Amino acid sequence: MEISNNIRAKVLIDALPYIQKYNDKIVVVKYGGNAMTNDELKQAVMSDIVLLSLVGIKVVLVHGGGPEISDTLKRLGIESRFINGLRYTDKETIDVVKMVLAGKVNKELVALLAEHKGTAVGLCGIDGKMLTAERAEGENGEDLGYVGNITRVNVKPIMDTLNNGCIPVIATVASGTDGSTYNVNADTAASRIAAELGAENLILMTDIAGLLRNKDDPNTLIPFVNVSEVPFMKRQGIISGGMIPKIDCCVEAVRRGVKKTSIIDGRVPHSILIEILSKAGIGTQFK
Repeated sequence: MEISNNIRAKVLIDALPYIQKYNDKIVVVKYGGNAMTNDELKQAVMSDIVLLSLVGIKVVLVHGGGPEISDTLKRLGIESRFINGLRYTDKETIDVVKMVLAGKVNKELVALLAEHKGTAVGLCGIDGKMLTAERAEGENGEDLGYVGNITRVNVKPIMDTLNNGCIPVIATVASGTDGSTYNVNADTAASRIAAELGAENLILMTDIAGLLRNKDDPNTLIPFVNVSEVPFMKRQGIISGGMIPKIDCCVEAVRRGVKKTSIIDGRVPHSILIEILSKAGIGTQFK
């Protein structure tokens, strides 16, 4: 569909206050879900990030890669084992996690951004001791192997990359105080990184419209949530299942000083642009 020049001009003028608001500010995007596996959506995300960085917004891209890890383990004949939804990560698996996240996925994203004329630098949590972690346990004290909880974030490698005019692309593996490598949750890593950077906004891309009052009805989207309402929403069952850890990350980021956090639908093309450069935004915002 061809749009007229006056509509094109109006769109740009409407975006101007948001471009001014975010100029020279940091936005952390946690990239995952369908937008990471669907080629068309992937291209849209990359062009959004390059556009934002060209208008003076400092974008930090944090990614996981669960499906890619599972696929590689399967091809290598290594069985994936889960304990209450968390991947058990033995010595063999952590080597694959490192290889897939910091190697394959990370470098593919850097190359994609370059295709869109963006300058990106691939990093992982081990680089410059960016992420330090200690061994995590399951809910009931189960051994999860090389799964870590972040204990410290060093933002210097990220700030150096941003200050050199590049987009940092971060794979979420961390160094252990014991010299081991740990697999850390990408949502948690993005939340902690955003807080340490004093980011203006943390955006978590998911495969749902946002927080729904009724999880089966996309028309019941809750656009704004005050973090103080979250415990009540958990008791009501509005926040349940897989949304609990995601929303806990949003709350944690806001409590640690991030201005706002948003859960957006990565299945909608250009959802990042809609979220940042429009009044209504998309998905659910936490303040």
